[in-house]
Amino acid sequence: MNPTKLHVIGELMNNSYARARKAWQARNVAGYQELAKIQTNLGASHLTLNIDGTQKLPVTLQEMLDFLPLVIPAIQEVTDVPLSFDNPNVAFHRECLKHFNPAKSNGRPILNSISVSRDNIAEMIQVARTHDMNVIVMVSECLMPDGSHGSAKTVGDILTTTNFFVSMLHEQAGIANDRIIIDPGLAPIASDTSGLINRCLDSIQAIRSEKNLAGIHISVGLSNFAIGTPKPMQVPLDRAFLCLAMEAGLDFALSNPEKNTVPMSKDEKLVQDLIHILEAGRVRSGETQEDAGYRQLDALMELWDDEN
Repeated sequence: MNPTKLHVIGELMNNSYARARKAWQARNVAGYQELAKIQTNLGASHLTLNIDGTQKLPVTLQEMLDFLPLVIPAIQEVTDVPLSFDNPNVAFHRECLKHFNPAKSNGRPILNSISVSRDNIAEMIQVARTHDMNVIVMVSECLMPDGSHGSAKTVGDILTTTNFFVSMLHEQAGIANDRIIIDPGLAPIASDTSGLINRCLDSIQAIRSEKNLAGIHISVGLSNFAIGTPKPMQVPLDRAFLCLAMEAGLDFALSNPEKNTVPMSKDEKLVQDLIHILEAGRVRSGETQEDAGYRQLDALMELWDDEN
């Protein structure tokens, strides 16, 4: 599958970005309005709202709950693009939906996200049902045989977890495939010695091949991809990966509309280089995944050696 359209969930209203962090610290709703307008004008299909803390910026749940009644109506004053509420806590989503006005939105809001590691999956699904939301499902973690959860290791793990949640959303909330967005997880290529990038692409293809998953959407956090690579290469690498991911079947991306939402042509040298790098990460006969992973890293570093 090669989708012709990419749905961009603009990620600028996130404390990982300096402008959002500055707006949060001042509790400046005008700063959020400006970020919303920028992304709307750049064609984002949804706008993420993530006011959670970062490594350098501690934020409590109560601080978030106190700010939501101010910031959500303010954002909806300047855009009708649907919002994607990003937080693992169901109380956050409940508060968001008290202040979100569906009449001012040109589509359903998104609940981001449910996964096996959430404490209150059933409650979150009911919130999505009650408020007619689309749902992002993180499937990079899976259920273990003993009932615990851990990182998905194989494409089979990703498919099993996807089907688990799709069935749950169908049965418990009547949420159809076209309202479900599966995120298989995208690791930074600069630290990928475990075949995670190839697993992501292979998982996208595998999901697209499942008849019962027809119509489902697939997304990744695109800006994760090039973290740790030389800064001038980060946006081109994101765009090169986007080309390969869309060819595999990706149709959504959580990304920065100012930089990395246009896929590079497959004819571009960087896309061909990336194909070569990822092929180097495939396990060959008689070797371990670690062997292949370090070969992939060596091939990646040759890429920026060539640029210098």
